[in-house]
Amino acid sequence: MEPTSAKPAEHTTMSGRAIKPLYGPEDLRGDHEAKIGNPGEYPFTRGPYESMYRGRNWTMRQFAGFGTVEETNERFHYLLEHGQTGLSTAFDMPTLMGYDSDHPRSLGEVGREGVAVDTLDDMERLYQGIPLDKVSTSMTINAPAAMLLAFYVLVGERQGVSPDKLAGTIQTDILKEYIAQKEWCFPVEPAMRLVTDMVEYCTDHMPRWHPISISGYHIREAGATAAQELAFTLKDGFTYVERAIERGIDVDAFAPRLSFFFNAHIDFFEEIAKYRAARRIWAREMKETYGAKKPESMRLRFHTQTAGVSLTAQQPLNNIVRTAIEALAGVLGGTQSLHTNSFDEALALPTEEAVRVALRTQQIIKEETGVTNTVDPLGGSYFVEALTDELEADAYDYFRRIDELGGMVEAVRQNFPQREIGEAAFTFQRELDDKERLIVGVNSHVHDEEEVPLLHIDPALEAKQVERLEKTKAERSQAEVDAALTELKKVAEADGNMMYPIIEAARARTTEGEMIIALQDVFGTYTETPVF
Repeated sequence: MEPTSAKPAEHTTMSGRAIKPLYGPEDLRGDHEAKIGNPGEYPFTRGPYESMYRGRNWTMRQFAGFGTVEETNERFHYLLEHGQTGLSTAFDMPTLMGYDSDHPRSLGEVGREGVAVDTLDDMERLYQGIPLDKVSTSMTINAPAAMLLAFYVLVGERQGVSPDKLAGTIQTDILKEYIAQKEWCFPVEPAMRLVTDMVEYCTDHMPRWHPISISGYHIREAGATAAQELAFTLKDGFTYVERAIERGIDVDAFAPRLSFFFNAHIDFFEEIAKYRAARRIWAREMKETYGAKKPESMRLRFHTQTAGVSLTAQQPLNNIVRTAIEALAGVLGGTQSLHTNSFDEALALPTEEAVRVALRTQQIIKEETGVTNTVDPLGGSYFVEALTDELEADAYDYFRRIDELGGMVEAVRQNFPQREIGEAAFTFQRELDDKERLIVGVNSHVHDEEEVPLLHIDPALEAKQVERLEKTKAERSQAEVDAALTELKKVAEADGNMMYPIIEAARARTTEGEMIIALQDVFGTYTETPVF
């Protein structure tokens, strides 16, 4: 066994914030009682609902998707049978990038990191035997989100479920893509227009649907600090609010159905403080800056996923412990929905056993630990409240710097958040290399590895998906497809809402990739300026 570093560990948060040996009342800023408030009341620091988990448990929403729709549908049923309470769909890289499975750039990637969905037929098979009026579904997709939402709406229609009865969330956070995850199809401005079209459509037709899940998760996975995740995520959210208001949509008509998606990293108290600060900032700005009147518009609700980037390929069973600690931070921070990563995900897509352990982790927290017996048990902690104040101040400093650049869209164009994240990631890696920061199994307590069983995706599944796509194209009416794409381009060239022609194109069994190409003919494509 290798000894730990002789260099003493610094007393800092993971983000580099100095931690005092003891906290007291003198560390709290301003009107402490007003800033904390009560659970379920403005500014929602202590939680979005009065009774929290005594009234309703968080949704256990395990992320799933691999291979073809049949394999993922089987995994969905497996998870539901084992106590999962909501579905969360992972799409493969070609689907996320707007490529059909038969596109040359899809070769070798179909079904590898998620499920391949090219057409309405695929989406229908994906949710075969799952009543969409009884299950809440989350879909993690951004640039082509409008196409996947159209497929889902039509699957509901085929089941006899109208759009107003569908419940769930689609990610749609395109600014986060330019900042961190790098999966885009169009330039920034037309992409923002498409997001606003989705918000408008859902406001008019899908009252139970969340059209955007404003996502800090991928920003954090790219190397951001907790403060950067908090600031950039909230500023993205405010930008979407501004665009919807500019469209003429009443803030109280759409804001209650905006949701958030945060990372739960390994620094326990910093993560809890981050969630508390997020709720308070969102409530204040929605009320004071954007004129929201309804408490629902000010109430930030969020999904949490434990940190994929904290998982190690070395000693992967240690990841069970990491995930449990991170999940507990999400629960004590007041999450509404939670995904726990599987211990083998640094090596491959998770096996069924690893998924079951991840789900059981949530169930143990809920049923055995007692942490849900009282609302916000950490509220009033001098340390937690001081950290919350500090993260809040950091976020407002970033807001100021972004506003000086001309807002979030312009800041993204100038690579400001990208550069900040890159510098933070570099600092963290240097600390690991110098053993100023320790990770068990990586640069501390290292020993020979033991093999764990891994999930392998059959390469034949790609050929199966391409064959299915060819069959769909052969059976459909090409005239209907051509007419639908012509109408879509016509609306895109004008200023109409693109969701309506996208739905009609999906009904004609037009593929996701064909719709993306049609819109690229109008909007063009996007190339990022590299950041060094």
